[in-house]
Amino acid sequence: MEDKQARAPDAEPGLIAGVVGIAKNGFGLLVSRLELAALELAEVRGNLVKIILVVALGMVTAWFAIAYWTVLVVMLSWQSMGWKILLIFAAVFTVLTIGVFLYAQSIIRQGKLSMRSTMAELRSDRDHLMSGEQGGPTT
Repeated sequence: MEDKQARAPDAEPGLIAGVVGIAKNGFGLLVSRLELAALELAEVRGNLVKIILVVALGMVTAWFAIAYWTVLVVMLSWQSMGWKILLIFAAVFTVLTIGVFLYAQSIIRQGKLSMRSTMAELRSDRDHLMSGEQGGPTT
């Protein structure tokens, strides 16, 4: 009887120490993943700001160029072509708009705005946790 009572206090600190160890490891894992995410987010944010600024500047200059050239061409060709010049410009601008849209899609598909390393690490963590739950305790 005394032997069981002597072992009981030893089991409690071991359990608490184990839980504390798991909590420390989990917290360390969380901190490392947050650091990785913050690093990649800073890189993505920098690329995103560059893209936004370039696109905004390009849009402003393109609108001025398009407006002035369109007015000039319409004025010069109105007497000979009439309303057909407006149809031609509408078709040209539609094709250009589709081209710009497809180019923007290709930039996004390159994955420069994604956080590949963070997502791979989170998937790896999930897979390890899920395999640990299904297969029982891992050593």
